[in-house]
Amino acid sequence: MTEQNTETTEDTAPEAADGPETTELTTETPEDTQTGDEQSGNTETFPRTYVEKLRRENAGYRERAADRDQLAERLHTVLVDATGRLADPTDLRFDADHLRDADALTTAIDELLARKPHLASRRVSGDVGQGHTRANDTVDLAGLLRDRAR
Repeated sequence: MTEQNTETTEDTAPEAADGPETTELTTETPEDTQTGDEQSGNTETFPRTYVEKLRRENAGYRERAADRDQLAERLHTVLVDATGRLADPTDLRFDADHLRDADALTTAIDELLARKPHLASRRVSGDVGQGHTRANDTVDLAGLLRDRAR
């Protein structure tokens, strides 16, 4: 009999009252499940507490991996924002290589700005007609003499 696809199933039925509670993991081939043949010694038995411990441990690793991905994306956004070259740092897609290599980040920003120059950060400089301005921009010598005479 050749094994094609193996499938892991779990039998959670409790053992007899005098024996320890175990979880049975079996490996069955499609032929075994279709014909109902007796399993041929491919059964391994582990204690239920051990299996539950492994499942909790793996769940913790999955949560940590999800947190790591979110933190890496936040770090990427902060690094792009620190360059000051993009108006919105989320315009550059996340790439883990940018976290490891500053030159790769700079190159990616250069390429993005070459393709889409409208994403560049714009800084306003000079007089734009807003804010505190003098009421009279011309010099009034008579007004200066009057102010000093008082």
